[in-house]
Amino acid sequence: MPRAACLLPVVAATALLLTACGTDRAGSGNTGAATAEPSSRTQVDDPGKDGVRITSLTLPSASPSPTRSTSVSAEALTMDSGISATYEVTNKGTKTLTYTVVFTFTSADGGAMSNQTATVRDVGPGKTVRGTVRAGRLPLTTPRVTGAKVLEVTKVPANEAPAAPGTCPASGIRVSADQGDAAMGLRVVGLHLDNCGKRDYTIKGYPKLELLDDDFNPVHGIKILNGSTEITTGDGPDKPPQTITLKPGESATAGLVWRNTTEFGTAVNVPYVRVRAKAGAAPVTVTPHLDLGTTGKLGVRPWVKAQS
Repeated sequence: MPRAACLLPVVAATALLLTACGTDRAGSGNTGAATAEPSSRTQVDDPGKDGVRITSLTLPSASPSPTRSTSVSAEALTMDSGISATYEVTNKGTKTLTYTVVFTFTSADGGAMSNQTATVRDVGPGKTVRGTVRAGRLPLTTPRVTGAKVLEVTKVPANEAPAAPGTCPASGIRVSADQGDAAMGLRVVGLHLDNCGKRDYTIKGYPKLELLDDDFNPVHGIKILNGSTEITTGDGPDKPPQTITLKPGESATAGLVWRNTTEFGTAVNVPYVRVRAKAGAAPVTVTPHLDLGTTGKLGVRPWVKAQS
């Protein structure tokens, strides 16, 4: 199922945008106010996952105590935890990759106290990039954090990675996917197209898709449907495909719709989808993690102009 349905962080995740080239040290985020508690740094012998591993953990020597004030703001009930983990990303493949990593900070019983997401860009073959991820602000009543681990790793070819927030590709078009929604076996992931360039951009009909496996090879045997009515009619009929011209600053949305029903046969999971806004457009690879079950089909809703 989509990552949003699988990962339920106790506090909101903060994206860390990290640029990598060769063996380097990436920046850190979640700055916040510094904790007054002294901290200790412990080396971690972590096998990691998919080339990403935690190398050390920094923890304050004492846990914060809840406030006794009878009238406090929500901000006062949290504080910067002072907790962080250093990590390294090693690309053992043959292509330059951009990694998206979910780290989780855990209590003694293994419960997740904070999930944080880091994006590490442009890691060349054979290269290692090091960085720091912070747990950020935590409620004062949060159990003491004692560990951290790599929860999930996704990686895409760097030249097909979605653009970093606040940046615009040379094409002038930014394509991305949201975290999706899952309810009663129905899955919906939104595709977003932003004209961040200086010229009008015209699209018509449906985004062009390729389904890819873990090694970025095509997945066969899945029928890609124009429209979602064969999947669900709960939201009413799809809007008919139309020609849309986006002026600079305007956006459009489309959608991927499927069910994870499993009956006879082998369930199919598709980790990656290569998206083109239209035929001939530059590809962008997104990671919606399609758990298609044994349905054998994926519905695609047409581009519609987003409301400003």
